[in-house]
Formats: sequence, structure tokens, C-alpha cells
Amino acid sequence: MKKFIERFYVAIIFVFLYAPIITLIVLSFNKSKTRAKWGGFTTQWYSALFENEAIMQALYNTLFVALVSSIIATIIGTITCIALYNMKSRTRNAMLAVNNIPMLNADIVTGISLMLLFISFGFKFGMETILLAHITFNIPYVILNVMPKFRQLNPNTYEAALDLGASPIYAFFKVIMPEIMPGVLAGFLMAFTMSLDDFIITHFTKGAGVDTLSTKIYSEVRKGIKPEMYALSTIIFVTVFVLLLIVNIAPAQKEKRLAKERENLKNGIVKKSFLKPRTKRWMNRIVAGLAAIALIIGSVQLYQKSGATQQVVVYNWGEYIDPIVLEMFTEETGIEVIYDEYETNEVMYPKVASGATQYDIVCPSDYMIQKMLDNDMLAKINFDNVPNIKHIDENYMIQSKEFDPENQYSVPYCVGTVGILYNKTMVDEPIDSWDVLWDERYKDNILMQDSVRDAFMVSLKRLGYSMNSTNPEELEEAKNDLIAQKPLTQAYVVDQVRDKMIGNEAAIGVIYSGEAIYTQLENPDLEYVIPKEGTNVWIDSWCILKDAPNKENAEAFINFLCRPDIALINFEYITYSTPNVEGRALIEDEAIRNSEIAFPDLSKYEHLETFRYLGEDADRMYNDLWKEVKSE
Repeated sequence: MKKFIERFYVAIIFVFLYAPIITLIVLSFNKSKTRAKWGGFTTQWYSALFENEAIMQALYNTLFVALVSSIIATIIGTITCIALYNMKSRTRNAMLAVNNIPMLNADIVTGISLMLLFISFGFKFGMETILLAHITFNIPYVILNVMPKFRQLNPNTYEAALDLGASPIYAFFKVIMPEIMPGVLAGFLMAFTMSLDDFIITHFTKGAGVDTLSTKIYSEVRKGIKPEMYALSTIIFVTVFVLLLIVNIAPAQKEKRLAKERENLKNGIVKKSFLKPRTKRWMNRIVAGLAAIALIIGSVQLYQKSGATQQVVVYNWGEYIDPIVLEMFTEETGIEVIYDEYETNEVMYPKVASGATQYDIVCPSDYMIQKMLDNDMLAKINFDNVPNIKHIDENYMIQSKEFDPENQYSVPYCVGTVGILYNKTMVDEPIDSWDVLWDERYKDNILMQDSVRDAFMVSLKRLGYSMNSTNPEELEEAKNDLIAQKPLTQAYVVDQVRDKMIGNEAAIGVIYSGEAIYTQLENPDLEYVIPKEGTNVWIDSWCILKDAPNKENAEAFINFLCRPDIALINFEYITYSTPNVEGRALIEDEAIRNSEIAFPDLSKYEHLETFRYLGEDADRMYNDLWKEVKSE
């Protein structure tokens, strides 16, 4: 009985450890793009993985940075250990204590410190800054592994080699290096592992168009992870698992071989084999060759990127443009697109404001455009270079005047509304009001947006106020309204609304219209409605930064995206509504082309507003009230 209980507990532990990984592996074979619905078995995501240039480039960058930074850090760390070994005991201990500080320090502090250092010295963020950052934080780990081996050295052997006529360098490589080699290899492997696994420091020191796997996955989380990432994660897990098996099996096999050799010696049987030493030499040469190839390819790529003359540096939301559009633009114009992604307006703004990376063009939302204008961060667009602006719906140009009064600084790219998505099989009657989110019949079946402005918009509109209100009394009333509603909600979420509604895990959810289009394609029982009290009409627009080094190229890029055929390609890829009138006309599916969700007639609805930047004091007031709501 005791053994059964012990095995039961062990089984439970393994379930907790490996259930998430098994789930990920299963999803990598799911034909449906959403994790909430099983669409049948497929291996298409594995083939799509190797065809996805962005993911493969991120994988290559990850391995390149890890390999190069580890090699350089190992060399520097080993040389440092030589210097430390020859210091006096007190000085050496003091230096080792200083060496331990970066390892004990929080990664976010190291990342921000390195970012500020690079900005102070005027470094251009890119692959070079990532390499410098990784080398910096890897060196202490190398020293930590190599220094104990120096302490174990017998100094007399080195002196004896010198007395026998060896030069200092020859004596070092023939006497010292073999003794410290286990520590050097351990330091290299630890540095490689730390670099491979790093996200925070890379996030703060990377430049436009440069992603590692960790930063690429992070940038996609807010918009939904691609199934190709499930496939990649599965491959990585299986590879590590196989390596662990080999590492654990190899010593046992070696022990069996040695036992057999000892038995043969006892019996007078002597076998000589030159195959294994020769194999080992060839393996070392292959590894060294692969490392050299990686360094050469990486150096060539860095040189090519640094030598590019015609380019435009774009900063956009994750999954907000079809990658083929970027290729088409480069083919037609000869202008290379350096592309970078962000998750929220609040992440984008400080990075642009810092000037760490010189972006040409960004795609902020309405209220953030107003904030950037107030801070003199945007350049006027020369519309002589953007003739395709004529294809943009005049209604959205008028709506844009709420944040860009003269339509001089922005061009609408994607538009939509925020509304209610409900499951017709789980709701008693058609919905037309925000009031349903306070209906106790749907307790634990309501999904709210985990966003301060969106959440307060719902409550303010329900109460009959402007969603841009700065009246403390109105905001206090909205706060109390949200606190009263909170026990009825299943969760405050962002992108999970989409998957939960597709999977019938909730009856009602607040959602963006672009996401609603996708959910209806996956689950026909879902219905989207704009509440009668009004809602937010959001507009994401292209803007050119004031200090853009490639302003004319940026205008050419905006003009290209305003072409009807390009607008159609983007709409089919991201399913967010396009304000391009001619682009809409090219949509083949008549139901989508005439959809009130995708392309609502704004004149039919009342009390529609666009978010405005309310100032720092108002932002602080909203955030403080939101904390009170979330803490209840």
C-alpha cells in the first residue's frame, strides 16, 4: 500500500510537470488555428514552420547570438581568470565578489542598464548591441566555472615546464589548458544556455528587424501564437529529450564497454581500435567547422544589413500585416523593409521616445497619435507622395480629425469597433445593450477586456457618459459600476476572448470587431453587435516620426499600403477592417464584403466616439481607479 501511494504521488507530480508540454505537442497536430477547437490531425504546421522566414530567422538569430557570445565570453572569462589567479588573495576575493553581483542582479535591471548605456554612447540598436549585452552578462558565469580549476592547479608543473625550456605560451597550452579545460567547457555550456534562454536583456537591447525566438514569441502572444510555434516548441522539446537520453545512456554503455575490455584483458585478449579516436577527432573538426560557418554567415548578414542604403524601418503591431506585402514592396521599389513589432501602444511609445532605435514609420492608435502630436514626435506627411490616399473612406478621414485635426500626420490603416460577441445557443434573447454584462443570468459566462480604457468605456457608455470623460464623479460612478459587475465575470482577458468564445467556454464577451469576424468563421453560433448606447470606433493609422531618416521611403511605403490590391491582401490575412473603399470592392465573398461587422455604416449608429489622449493627470486617475476595480 505504501509503495502504491508513493507511486501515485510521483505520477501526480509527473502529470503536473508534463501535462502542459503534452498539450502543446497535441496542439501542434491540430488542423484548426485556434487552441479551443480540434479541427482534425495534420502535420501542416511543421512544413509551414520551415517555410516561415520570420520564425526561421529568429531561430537562426538565437543560435548565432548564443554561439558567438558564448565563444567570446569564454575567451574573455578565461583570460580574466588568469589575471585573477596571479593577484593577491585579498584583491582576488574582492574582484570575485564584484563578479558575482551581475549574476545576483535582476535581469530587468541589467537589461535597462545596458539599454541606457548604449543610448548614452550613441549605439545603434541591432544585432551588435544584443551580442555585446550577451557577452557582458555571460562573462561572470564563465569566470564562476573556470576559476575553481585554477585554484586546483599545482603551480610547480607550470614552472617545471618553463625550466625545461618551454615558452610561456607553449607551457600554458600544454600544461595549464588541459587542467582547466573541464571548467572552460562548463563555462561555455552555461554561457550558451543562459544566452539561448534569455528574453529580458534581449528585449531591452534589440533593434528593429532583429528577433530571437523568445522576443518573437513574446511579440505574438498578444495577438495569438501561430501554430507553427507549437511545432517549433515540440521539435525543441523532442531534441532536448533525445539528448538527455543519450547523455544518460552513454555512460552506462561506456561502463559496459570498459567492463568487457577488463574481462578481455583478464583472458589475455587485446584489441586495438583506431576508429574511436579518429571519430572523435572528426567530430571535433565538424563542430569547429559548423561554428566557423555560423560565424561567417552571421558576419556576412551583418555586413549586408549595415551596407543597405535604401530602406524603411517600420514599427507595427504583431501580426498586423501580411509578410508577403513586405516582400512585394521591396521587389517593386528596391527599398528594404526593416520590420519590428510591438504589443501595445504603451510599449511602443517609450521605445520610440527614447530614440534607441531610429524608426521611420509607426502605426499607433487614435489616442496615442494625439499624445505623440502633443509631444511633437510626428512629421507632416507630404501627400503628393501618397496619391493612393484617395482610396481611403472619407468617413474615417473625418473620424480621424478627433485626434489629427487637419489630417496632416496620419493615414488610416485598420479600423473597427468594440462590441459584444454572444453565443446564440447560450443567450435567451438578442442582445442590443451593454446592460447584458450586468445580467445575473449570465454569471460566470461574461468575458471583459483586461484594458483600463476599454473597461471604463463600457461602463461610461452604459451610464450615458462620454468614454473620454475626465469628470471625477462620472469616473467614480463607472468604477463602482465595474466593481458591482466583477462578481458576474468569468475573467478579464485580452485575446483569450476569441478562443474562449469559439470553444463555447463563455456566453458573452467584449471584443474588437476584427476578432469577431474570425470567431464567426470558426463558430457560426456567434453573433456580434454594437450596443445602442454607443461604443468606441478605433482607428490605427500610419504616422511618420519627426526624426525619420528615410521619410520619402516611408511615404512610398504608406502609398503602397493604400493600393486597393494590397489593402485586400492585408484584410484577408489579419481580418481587421480596411478603410480602403476600393479594397473592399475587391473582396470576393459577398457576405463579408457587405458585413456590418467588418464595414459598419457609421451614420446608422449614435454615440460613437474615438479615444482621445486625456493628459497625464487623467491617465493617472484612470489607472488608480482601475487598480481599485482589479483589487476587489
